[in-house]
Amino acid sequence: MNVSRLFIQRPVATALCMLAIVLAGLLGLRLLPVAALPQVDYPTIQVQTLYPGGSPDVMSRTVTAPLERQLGQMSGLERMSSVSSAGVSLITLQFALHLNMDAAEQQVQAAMNAAATLLPADLPTPPVYAKVNPADAPILQLAVTSDSLPLPEVQNMVNTRLALKISQINGVGLVTLAGGQRPAVRVQANLQALAAMGLGLDAISSAISAGNSSSAKGSFDGPTRQYTINANDQLLTAHEYRELIVAFVAGQPVRLKDVAEVVDGAENRRLGAWVAIKNDSASRTPDARQSPGTSEIELPLTPAIVLNVQRQPGANVIATVDAIRRQLPELRQSLPDSVRLTVLSDRTQGIRASVAHVELELGLAVVMVVLVIFAFLHSARATLIASIAVPISLAGTLAAMVLLGYSLNNLSLMALTIATGFVVDDAIVMIENISRHRELGKPPLQAALAGAGEIGFTIISLTVSLIAVLIPLLFMQEVIGRLFREFAVTLAITILFSALVSLTLVPMMSARWLEPLGQAHGPVGARMQAWLDATIAGYDRALRWVLARQPLTLALALLTLAVTVLLYAGMPKGLFPTQSTGQLQGLLQAAPEVSFERMSALQGAAAQVVLRDPAVRSVSSVVGVDAANNSALASGRLVINLRPRTPWGDTQATVMQRLRRQVGEQVAGVTLYLQPTQDLTIDAVSGPTAQRFDLEGVDTALVDGWARRLVARLQRLPELRHVTTDAGATGLAAMVRVERDTAARLGVTASNLDNALYNAFGQRIVSTIFSETNQYRVILEAARAVDASLRTLRELPVRTSVGGTTPLEAFARVVEEPSPLQVQRVDQYPAATVGFDTAPGVSLGAAVSAIEAAVRAEGLPAALTLRMTGAAGAFQQSLGNQLWLILAAVVCVYIVLGVLYESYVHPLTILSTLPSAGVGALLALWLTGHPLDVVGIIGLVLLIGIVKKNAIMMIDFAIEAERAGKSALEAIHQAALLRFRPILMTTLAALAAAVPLMLSWGDGGELRRPLGIAIFGGLVLSQLLTLFTTPVIYLWFDRLGQRLAGRAPVGEVGHAD
Repeated sequence: MNVSRLFIQRPVATALCMLAIVLAGLLGLRLLPVAALPQVDYPTIQVQTLYPGGSPDVMSRTVTAPLERQLGQMSGLERMSSVSSAGVSLITLQFALHLNMDAAEQQVQAAMNAAATLLPADLPTPPVYAKVNPADAPILQLAVTSDSLPLPEVQNMVNTRLALKISQINGVGLVTLAGGQRPAVRVQANLQALAAMGLGLDAISSAISAGNSSSAKGSFDGPTRQYTINANDQLLTAHEYRELIVAFVAGQPVRLKDVAEVVDGAENRRLGAWVAIKNDSASRTPDARQSPGTSEIELPLTPAIVLNVQRQPGANVIATVDAIRRQLPELRQSLPDSVRLTVLSDRTQGIRASVAHVELELGLAVVMVVLVIFAFLHSARATLIASIAVPISLAGTLAAMVLLGYSLNNLSLMALTIATGFVVDDAIVMIENISRHRELGKPPLQAALAGAGEIGFTIISLTVSLIAVLIPLLFMQEVIGRLFREFAVTLAITILFSALVSLTLVPMMSARWLEPLGQAHGPVGARMQAWLDATIAGYDRALRWVLARQPLTLALALLTLAVTVLLYAGMPKGLFPTQSTGQLQGLLQAAPEVSFERMSALQGAAAQVVLRDPAVRSVSSVVGVDAANNSALASGRLVINLRPRTPWGDTQATVMQRLRRQVGEQVAGVTLYLQPTQDLTIDAVSGPTAQRFDLEGVDTALVDGWARRLVARLQRLPELRHVTTDAGATGLAAMVRVERDTAARLGVTASNLDNALYNAFGQRIVSTIFSETNQYRVILEAARAVDASLRTLRELPVRTSVGGTTPLEAFARVVEEPSPLQVQRVDQYPAATVGFDTAPGVSLGAAVSAIEAAVRAEGLPAALTLRMTGAAGAFQQSLGNQLWLILAAVVCVYIVLGVLYESYVHPLTILSTLPSAGVGALLALWLTGHPLDVVGIIGLVLLIGIVKKNAIMMIDFAIEAERAGKSALEAIHQAALLRFRPILMTTLAALAAAVPLMLSWGDGGELRRPLGIAIFGGLVLSQLLTLFTTPVIYLWFDRLGQRLAGRAPVGEVGHAD
């Protein structure tokens, strides 16, 4: 059956069908969204609860535990981790991949409602949740600064005019304000004045609560009119609160201004954010001026309100940021002239640059493939006929990607780039075969019909077997599987379109345009033809020599298989290449007992050091506990944006190492941890290092003790760097030990004591001011002395049952004791996180193996479980699947080839070419210092499909020759010579497509390079070996089949299976 006959005979219909595919592809190109990677995220939700003044232990017992008990009952929950620290509880919920985010959200809301009755009654705000992965870096950071307005006023504008508008944009998961100076009225009580009048802080709290109200008052009807009742019951300004009467002492009113200072301030004074932006012009000094010719603003390290915009899991980053940027001009107009809104960082810049680089590499691959075709065919017509398969196949794939809901991202563009080397293969095979019939003297139409009919089955075999290689990729599990599914499907669609073009348009055009390729065209064509003839003659001589020494060649083939196995076993392994995205996430760690003022100074000094580095373009710095950006006072966050890297500039790793060293040398008392922002976020928690594992058990002391013990052991390993843990971290706490008998005699209850302490030191919210656009808090606290110490706490007046006050030291001792800085749990059980980075040149697989060996040497108790999380955990899962993935690809190809050839033997001959490709790929990765990661594995799988093409083309012709009466030796020898040119052309075309990927530079080049290196190395070595080993193995299987059938092994026709 000649599939191509109809299309050869109907050229107009064929041409119009191809035109329709191209138009659909052009439309698809306009409609396809752009992204860094396929949109694959675990449904992740974070529950945040703020309780100012709560210690980590109180937060864990009274807030986190009740919520965890309810949240832990949800179906589809994969992992629940929580961190309880001073004043904040964070619970991160990671659901199964198959669960819909909206369904997960409904479950979380229901669980929070069920836990509401168990939470503290004085919780200032109920728990809130956000559909966002806390480990994801913000997709956009905006800095808002002002030289004339105080930050609380700036915060108020940002909250009411910017944050709400941005939150409404589709794809935005969470908008948080770092350095949040939220406006509030602060009441700073004078404890001595209160004690002198026999009053306590509870008197102020009660007076403010009773004196500020804004509730419904009703209405009444008169004879002819209705009246709505209003009153001046709400106090709106600090001045009005100063005049509030707290109590009457000796018949005289005591106003709030007599016993406290009432000021306009910030709701939480222990929060701060600073930003700095360097203009690209090094000659100018940052002075907060608009720079000509650029939209950036030069800023020194300036206090600011920083808007962090995080996307919803699954949202397209570029579409979301574009939608926000379209709103920015309008949002800027809503702010006063004295307030500046600056884009601090934009994740899409790196993504766009990365995608642009891949598109450039795709264009280079197309050009190189066309040049390879022209070099061999030395005919402009033949080159055009073969090359036209590339744009049509790519256009058809783009149209299909739109229908499948895919995007133009690094992986799909990588698939299209690699496919440029595949799509011309079928066209080359078709053209070469039709040309051979032309050289035999047949007219064009007859040559096209005969050549297409003869080679049609081979092209179908090539296509089906190549797609069979991709089948196992569709069954990869978890995030990595979902990620590469789009890659595999895109590549398979391109290959199908290639086969369609090669069986329809190519023979149709060949019947009308193609000339015999044996006729040299011009001096260049003549020289190329002479070189090709000489190469074929040399190959003929070498092949005869090899066929005369078949046992040696078989031994070489077996040796290649053995070397492949050894290389795979000894190869360093990883998960995913670390990308250079131009942004670094920094965590500055100080001593646990550091104060907010001291931490702010340390953070500012470190930020200045970072800013002086020539590779840094901007810095944002955040200090304080605000749930969204930071969960500990002793740590500060830095987001460092780097300048675009030149080809000869410092690498990202070099810059990170330099910044760590400079901060360590110039700022005493802190440690700077850095990690690059990644487009692929597998983890659901963030930390100071890129990799981490959890130690889980039922005994907190045992977990913390072993975590510290393992850290001490792991810090000595050469494979690891920056090993750290927060387990067992303690800071000084003021412990109030009540003498209950004395307290009872004085009439002081535990509840009274807690209220007095919280009123004085908890930044207690005692009332709310309602305005038309926002709500503001009234904060009560004791006035802080500059030299505040435990003496201040001991002298705190506490109300007694008789109406007077007594100092705290009258019935309690105040002592210093160590207290945990945070309480961490995983799935409601105690846990500790150990973070680590891999040493330069060390793969993730080597680091994980070193950790496992160290844990075994330490003798981890059975009561504890060590669980790799994030990238390290995904690596452990993928490690067991790697070998099975390769074996599954081989089995799929064998089954497909067996069905196509109706033979058990011929597929084995074809698959015998694979070990040489494996050796080449693994050697190339090893020599270039790349571990065997998921991208490299994809390269190996694709090599299975590419390399077997050579054997298929050779064996197809050998089988036909045997059926024509030739012996197996004559048949395979003739097939090898006849197929040498198309084999060499298809291999060089695939190499041409791999070279741009192998030499990738710029953003995201780390992701593409291993794929190009693996394919290039595998193709070069397999091309050199399989041209000789395939004929020998074919003959060996031929003799084996004949012996099994009981026939003479010499001179017989056909194969026994």
